[in-house]
Parts: sequence; structure tokens; C-alpha cells
Amino acid sequence: MAKVKFKKRYLALSVVIAFGLWSFTAPQNDKYFEILKNLDIFATMFKEVNAKYVDDINPNTFMRNGIDGMLSKLDPYTNYYSEDEIEDVRTENTGEYGGIGAQVALLDGKVMIVMPDKGFSADKAGLKRGDEIITIDGLDVKGQFDRASEYIKGQASKKVAIEVLRENVRKLSFSVALEKIDLPNVPYFGMVSSDVGLIKQTGFTPDASKEVKSALRELKKLGAIKIILDLRGNPGGLLSEAVNISNIFIPKGELVVTTKGKLEETNATYKTLNTSTDEEIPLVVLTSSMSASASEIVAGVMQDYDRGVVIGQKSYGKGLVQQTLPLSYNSQMKVTIAKYYTPSGRCIQALDYTHRNEDGSVGKVADSLKTLFRTKNGRPMYDGGGIDPDFLVDSKGYAPVTKGILSESLLLKFGNTYAVKIDSITSIKDFQITDQIFNDFKAWASNQDFDYSSPLEIQLRKLKEVAEETEGLKNISAEFSALEAKLSHSKANDVEQAKEEIKELLKEEFVMRTYLEEGRLQASFEKDKDLSKALEVLANKTLYDKTLAGN
Repeated sequence: MAKVKFKKRYLALSVVIAFGLWSFTAPQNDKYFEILKNLDIFATMFKEVNAKYVDDINPNTFMRNGIDGMLSKLDPYTNYYSEDEIEDVRTENTGEYGGIGAQVALLDGKVMIVMPDKGFSADKAGLKRGDEIITIDGLDVKGQFDRASEYIKGQASKKVAIEVLRENVRKLSFSVALEKIDLPNVPYFGMVSSDVGLIKQTGFTPDASKEVKSALRELKKLGAIKIILDLRGNPGGLLSEAVNISNIFIPKGELVVTTKGKLEETNATYKTLNTSTDEEIPLVVLTSSMSASASEIVAGVMQDYDRGVVIGQKSYGKGLVQQTLPLSYNSQMKVTIAKYYTPSGRCIQALDYTHRNEDGSVGKVADSLKTLFRTKNGRPMYDGGGIDPDFLVDSKGYAPVTKGILSESLLLKFGNTYAVKIDSITSIKDFQITDQIFNDFKAWASNQDFDYSSPLEIQLRKLKEVAEETEGLKNISAEFSALEAKLSHSKANDVEQAKEEIKELLKEEFVMRTYLEEGRLQASFEKDKDLSKALEVLANKTLYDKTLAGN
């Protein structure tokens, strides 16, 4: 009887969908008829599979797989969110959530505090990076990431008792309040030389422009007469905040971005609405390969108006605009509705999701299809590939052994065992990793189980696989064995070869245990090639002016 009722519900669903579409559109053209026909086929198929498939299926999971498969043919920014996922969407869009204010991860089967957010509950209560969460309100959560996450998120209405294991030995208890966590868009700003201030911006949620404007004013009070806006790794966010942040540096009434889509209502122009904060202060914008969307709008606007110099790496190349739409049963959909264009007319979208390759993969916009545009001063700029920096700085590439260390979170794990040996860090600038600390890490890391391969080893493995498939390996097995022996590595030797970069990362590890993310950023400035180039350009007024003039 239950199955009969279930089948009838899906049959009714098919009829309702069909009737709804037919009454709304009528058969105006072939396209609407095809939509109606295929929805009916889909509902009928779903009903029959549920009724007759040999094993029971979960309707929610089955339908979700279908939705995800359908949307995967579009672009990665068009997504469906079930009712259970709406809280995560809200956090992504607003930067707000209810919780203790800490990043938590599952490492080696342990639920671990990765980073408390400065000034929020976890930080104020005394929780530290590397603390393993054992119990919450007396309930065992060892190794249970989902359960622990559920207990430390919620409405700001109570406190939770959290027991942790610190440095793998000490059990400590904390009472931590759940509160509204409003993550900052500007986690750090400060002076990086006697006259240059830096603003690190990580998001474009509401009030991002207010935070950037406030940071700019504070830096000018501290003596900043030149500014670096660091957008590296910033994935973007609200288009309106990109407009408002651009307005800080360019005057009222200037075009910032144009959007163009299929529907008339998605075609719009966005201009600055307010009086600027500072149109004259020398400005450098830092970008990386992961600077995307709203970050690229700001960088592109500064370029197009010759308002600032862009330094770093080519940006990601996301020139698409999304809108969140409500669906039935409290679900939502984020759908790409338009492309955006910088003031000069550039669309910086790098990947063409409309015209896919035969295998379904997505190709980059061909150089032959890119169009030349010019900035206000006549400097040449091209579309279809992200924002090209005015000064390209090679991205920092870590050695294979360092990548292996990072992928296994070995710095955090070493810090848990070694932090007690580090004296109190009173000055980030003066604190250095001694050879003794490095050698202790090298000895410890040599006994850890982590894998890494050089590019040559990776290619050798691929060649060996081809040789095995073609049965040619038996003729050259001795040669392969000799090559593998020569390329085999000693962890201790490889760590020694990567000494300088590992020492930099060790410094960041120990500094952030005291000064959190803000401290890690400051510690990273010492060997920051992008920052060094920015300071060099800002110190050379002639170079700065000539760059913006197109000379």
C-alpha cells in the first residue's frame, strides 16, 4: 500500500508540473514545449525507478545527484542548496554565523582548533591553535568532526563546556560562549615602512567598504602617505561592495562596472555614488591567481582609470555575476545571470563554459579571441584572461618536500610538541627560527609518514605506467630501477635543501600561536616578494608615474 501511495504522489507531481507549465506559457514555441516534455519524462522516470529498481533508493540523494549532474554542465558557480545548507550560504554571503569563533578541522582523526578568530569567544576563553577537542558539555566528541561542529555552532544564547588536550599532554577545560560571529573583511592593517600602509582585505561581505575606509583613515593618522591594498587570495563577494571600495579611491559619478545578461533586468551599470575618500594617495593593488570576482573588479577599475599600479600574479579570471534565488521547501539556488565588464569594456572571464571541448572539459579563451582595450591614459589592456598585473612577480613555488609537509599539517603537529620550548614571543620582527629549532624539526619530520614527489618522479611514474600497459617494461626494467634509485630521496636531506622556506613557515607557525592570523601575516611580510616589489615601486615616484602614464 505504501508503494502505491508513493507512486501516486509522483504521478501527481508529473501532472502538476506539466499543468503548471502549460497554463503559464501555453505552447508559444518549440522551446517551451521541449521544457514541458522533458519535465514530464523526468518525473515519470523518477517514479518508475523508485518503484521498480532492485534496491531501495533514497529519493533525496537520488534527486540531489540528478540536480548536481545537471548543473555541472553549466559553470561551477551555479549551485543548488538544500534547506540543511542554507546556514552555510548565509555565512558565505554575510560573513556571519553563530558559534565560538574558531576554525576547526579533522587532522589525523582528531578534532582540532586550527585558528581562533581574534577577539571572539574561543580566543577570549583561552583556546589555542592545536588544541584537540575531546568533550563538549561532557559528551565525547573525539574524532567526531560533524558532531563537534554541531555543538559549537548555534544561536548566541548559551555557553558550552569544552575540554581539550593541549600539546598532546595537558587536559584543560573552558567555558565558551556561543555568539554572533561577524568575520572581518579586513583582518589586518598596519604600517609596512615609515610612510607606507598596508590593508589586507579578505572578503566582500556587507560593510567591507566601511572597513577599508576606516583602515585607510587610521593608516593616514599613523603617517601613511602611500597605500597597498592587498587582495591576494580574496575570492570576491558582493558586487555593491566592489563599487563602494572603488569609490574610496575614485570620484563620485564614475562608471565602475557594467553587467550584461540574457534578461533585460540583468543589464545594468554601476557608478560611484559618494564623494571619494582619497583620489591622490599613491596606490598599489596586490593580486594573486586566487584573486577573483569582486577583487578583479576593484583591481580592474584601478587599472582602467590609471588610479593605481597592480602588482603580483594574473588574477583568477571570474567575470560572472551570481544571484541567489529562493526555491520551494526552503531551498535556494545560486545562478549565474550575467557577465561583468570593467570601465574600459573588458570582461575578464578566463574560462568559456558555453563552448566546451568534445570531452566536456572547459578551455581558456584563446589569445586570438582576446580584444585590446585601453585605460584612461591609453595603456593597452586585454580581456578574457583575468587582470594582468602591471608588474608580474613570479609566484612562490615551494619545494616538493615542503608541499608534503604542508599537505599533512606537519608544522601544526610539530608546534603541538615543541611550543613549550619556545620562549614568549614579544616581537614578531625580532623572533627568528634558530638552527637548533630547524634541526629539531628536521629530525622530527624524518620520522613522520608523509609523501611527496618531485616533478621528475611524477613523470617517471607516468612513463612506467605506459611501459607496463604496452608490455615494454620488461625490456627496460633495469634502467627504470636505476633511475628510481637515483631519484629516491632522504627526507632529512630534502628538508635541509628547503631550509630557508621551511624556516619561514616555522616562524609563521610559532608566531600565530600567540598573535593568531594577524601575526602570521606580519611574519610572512619579511620574505614577501610581492610586498617588496610594491615598496620598491612606491619608493620610486618616477617609475610609479611612468607606469600609470603608459611610459
